[in-house]
Amino acid sequence: MSNSIINSGLKNSVTYQAYRDLVKNLVEENASTGPVQNDDLANYTRLNDKRMKRWDKTIKITEDDRKQIEAFDKKSTWLVITESWCGDAAHVLPAINKMAELNDNIDMKVVLRDENLELIDAFLTNGGRAIPKVIMIDDATGEVLNTFGPRPSEATNLVNRFKAENGGLTPEFKEDLQHWYNKDKGQNIIKDVAKILKEVSPFTVA
Repeated sequence: MSNSIINSGLKNSVTYQAYRDLVKNLVEENASTGPVQNDDLANYTRLNDKRMKRWDKTIKITEDDRKQIEAFDKKSTWLVITESWCGDAAHVLPAINKMAELNDNIDMKVVLRDENLELIDAFLTNGGRAIPKVIMIDDATGEVLNTFGPRPSEATNLVNRFKAENGGLTPEFKEDLQHWYNKDKGQNIIKDVAKILKEVSPFTVA
């Protein structure tokens, strides 16, 4: 993959706060990100704005995870590919932002999938354009250190098991998955990413 694809994504990216402001404005306009506009996507965007607002206020990071995150010593940009209507993203992005806020070495940026198809096509999940996708980029070399997404490990296991048994996801399962996110409170996301950080930059936490 050429660095120009990532550089293009970085140029098109915004801060997490700018993304949150964008979503709030879309709610007021009864709209969503992306080329397709309909009531369903607008309603998902409205619901996700409420989810993100709640998680921005309530997500907690344990002391052990905090130490892991604060010890990460590589200057990096976390480029998060998303869309406003994505239910998983509404849970994942606030947790990623909380982690990035703990370490000055981490700069979180947000970019829209459907405006950057070359970028998402370089980071497919099982052949699909699944979001959210976090791309961790070494600022010094431009190297991709690792990726995370579209879901944390426990949620991924739930989804894969349900698909294997039922052939696809039902509306009832998607609702159950939202309940799982609400119960987990972002902890699986944080622990998965903290584990990635330890693999990328091994260190000893005091």
